[in-house]
Amino acid sequence: MISNQILQSTIEGLKNITNHELSVIEREGKIIASTEEDSIGTMVDGMDIFILSQAESQLIQGYQYFKVFDNGICEYIVNIKGEDGETYRIGKITAFQIQNLLVAYKERYDKDNFIKNLLLDNLLLVDIYSRAKKLHVENNVRRVVYLIETEIDKDLNAVEIVRNIFPSKGKDFVTAVDEKSIILVKELKEKDGSNEIEKLAHMIADTLSSESMAQVYVAIGTPVLDLKNVSNSYKEAKMALEVGKIFESESNIVNYEKLGIGRLIYQLPASLCKMFIHEVLNNVTIDQFDDEILVTVNKFFENNLNVSETSRQLYIHRNTLVYRLDKLQKMTGLDLRKFDDAIIFKITLMVSKYMTYKEQNMY
Repeated sequence: MISNQILQSTIEGLKNITNHELSVIEREGKIIASTEEDSIGTMVDGMDIFILSQAESQLIQGYQYFKVFDNGICEYIVNIKGEDGETYRIGKITAFQIQNLLVAYKERYDKDNFIKNLLLDNLLLVDIYSRAKKLHVENNVRRVVYLIETEIDKDLNAVEIVRNIFPSKGKDFVTAVDEKSIILVKELKEKDGSNEIEKLAHMIADTLSSESMAQVYVAIGTPVLDLKNVSNSYKEAKMALEVGKIFESESNIVNYEKLGIGRLIYQLPASLCKMFIHEVLNNVTIDQFDDEILVTVNKFFENNLNVSETSRQLYIHRNTLVYRLDKLQKMTGLDLRKFDDAIIFKITLMVSKYMTYKEQNMY
């Protein structure tokens, strides 16, 4: 169904062109859009009789009324003030315009439903291709799924904001998953590689952030060539969003193809993770490491185990850094100046982070 805001915008545009007052009335007789602001929400008598009549238009007390049909059923009534032939033509044009809007919105609704069912694997293979043909959705086209998550003000429509970024009808599909999540199925050009795909994600995040002043996360699946595989790209984007929140919390753009070791850890069973942590830390928990040690370790990793550069960036003496690394070695038996031990401890930190996330999101 067309929103009242769209109907209001349509008749206001027509009034600006024709200089005639227009209203749109729903089946029950309530005015839901009008260029005469005071009349919105008021009831018009006799609309039930007009709807049941065979006439497509009618003149009542200086106003002309026109039916707007959807599959042969009167969905709206257009009302215009005036009795002359010019007013009649404007009323017919307005009714025709709204009827075309109904068709367009219905087609978009059908496509939205198709894409949603496609993403959720609710369609048989034969149904995917038959419905795609009916809805004029091409099959062998390179596409990628973006999963967008944002806390947006209720007064703003995040789906419409994203749709306005990609106005190309029939090629890109934007649909809402829930109040916070939006899915974009984007058709790609032949030359579009990983860089172009990520640039688009940044553009989406920047646009939504500037419009809503809210935090925006964008997760990217892998490109696919067949409609039946679009759901795989969606599942990958969904996983990327969650993995990104665990291991890349400082970034708001996450690409499934660049999750690295985080993707492996995310798929490990909890029992195996607990066993690994116990084996490496030998009854010591990550909580027992103070912030100073953890900051030092993370900076040490950032600088590829370079003691001099790490101490310089932390504004501490080289001996102070060595002391902290020795302290960690006494607690865990791991010397982070050795590559193998550093890898083990890095993975341990990531696994611990994953376990903390799992425990916090169990319920």
